[in-house]
Amino acid sequence: MYPRPIEKASAFTNISYRVALPISIVLWLLPLLAVMATSVRSLNDINQGNYWGWPSEWMLIENYTQVFTSTPMFQYLMNSLIITLPAVAGCVALSTMAGFALAKYNFKANIWIFATFIAGNFVPFQILMIPVRDLTIQFGLYDTHWALILFHVAFQTGFCTLFMRNFIVGLPTELIESARVEGVSEFKIFWHIVLPLVKPATAALAVLVFTFIWNDFFWALVLVQSDEVRPVTAGLSALQGQWLASWQLISAGAVVAALPPVILFFTMQRHFIAGLTLGATKG
Repeated sequence: MYPRPIEKASAFTNISYRVALPISIVLWLLPLLAVMATSVRSLNDINQGNYWGWPSEWMLIENYTQVFTSTPMFQYLMNSLIITLPAVAGCVALSTMAGFALAKYNFKANIWIFATFIAGNFVPFQILMIPVRDLTIQFGLYDTHWALILFHVAFQTGFCTLFMRNFIVGLPTELIESARVEGVSEFKIFWHIVLPLVKPATAALAVLVFTFIWNDFFWALVLVQSDEVRPVTAGLSALQGQWLASWQLISAGAVVAALPPVILFFTMQRHFIAGLTLGATKG
């Protein structure tokens, strides 16, 4: 018997998957491996052009120690935490409440408000640079933590609301209606019924938004300028001017800056995957 077309397609798909996956993984990890390898090299290795070979001298402790002793790296990391944690909390809280209202309340402007949240995600943030900068100056927030916190909450809430609304709309309406019949207040319905059911979604959203805000470079460059407020992404850029030839130290700083989102992801991995899987099964 001749093999059927479906079997041929399945075999081709399986082979393509086995070939493409290792290649994709290597291409994805190559820049990260290069940065990690550079972070443990000596300056002589880099000056001699030894970028991909085995380090002639391992400078792991020396390079990573110097990052913290010779630069404000610890201050940059603390600034990023001070900015990111309140911004993530604000985004998740506001978007969960807004998503609940848009998903479970019927009112005339519902679809228009939801469309506004969607449309806001398509506005190129670069065109907001001058108005947002002027606004922070007028309110006395320029070069403060609050400038970045408030901006990230405002700008990320649109996407977060779209994300949470799509989860909450799949919750059984009968469950909420039965609670209303029993005289439960709307806040208690939200707090005791809706929130526990969307915990995986809020965990997934928190991981995503934390990564977005932590890795932000553009607004960190536009809205702050002093080391006392500058987050780690803008701080690494500032260090390039001081360590123009010390790429091993810049690479070590980049590795340190990348650790918090990675640690958060692996800590919340079970909830993150559960949240995305829940979203995939929604009709």
